[in-house]
Amino acid sequence: MANLKALFLNTSLKKTNDEPSNTDALYNEVERIYEREGIVSETVRIADYNIPVGISDDLGDGDEWPIILEKVKEADIVIIGTPIWLGEKSSLATVTMERLYGGSGLTNEKGQSIYYNKVGGVVVTGNEDGAKNAATSLLFGLSHIGFLIPPNVDAYWVGEAGPGPSFMEANGKENEFTQNHVKMLAYNTMHIAKMLKETPIPAEGNVME
Repeated sequence: MANLKALFLNTSLKKTNDEPSNTDALYNEVERIYEREGIVSETVRIADYNIPVGISDDLGDGDEWPIILEKVKEADIVIIGTPIWLGEKSSLATVTMERLYGGSGLTNEKGQSIYYNKVGGVVVTGNEDGAKNAATSLLFGLSHIGFLIPPNVDAYWVGEAGPGPSFMEANGKENEFTQNHVKMLAYNTMHIAKMLKETPIPAEGNVME
């Protein structure tokens, strides 16, 4: 579909070599739809990189955020995935949003933020409530720095209160509500990304000073 590329930023606290990520497992449901529609998708596990805390596109001294930022620049769709801890998005989700914000002053050839004409969405997993709270924070953050947020692009799954099986153990992919939101996330991000590819947001009225 219009040579679109999707990037998934998994802010799980687990590194790739650790135990499997439930956040990855839920995103895989979205990725299947992307692949079926001809969209190339890449997953980045934030915990695998050295990303210092700060509000900058490059903090130097071994900062690996610029590697990820280049992937963001190349993507048409960017989805942030987060687990829920204490009812909140993960600490790495916060760092990711802060570092994205640090690059919001960079501009494209029209003088707009580099995040213009990109589409954002979120995937959230957890054992307890907090999914809508995490999605609210991330979607507002993405919108504020220039991403376009289509309707219903918050796909999530949460288990019962207290300790219990997570998304993979509970076979959460069979949950009808979650599956409906996976489809809405996938197709709505695709449709809007295609529209922006064909008709980008004009520069008038929104050029960075």
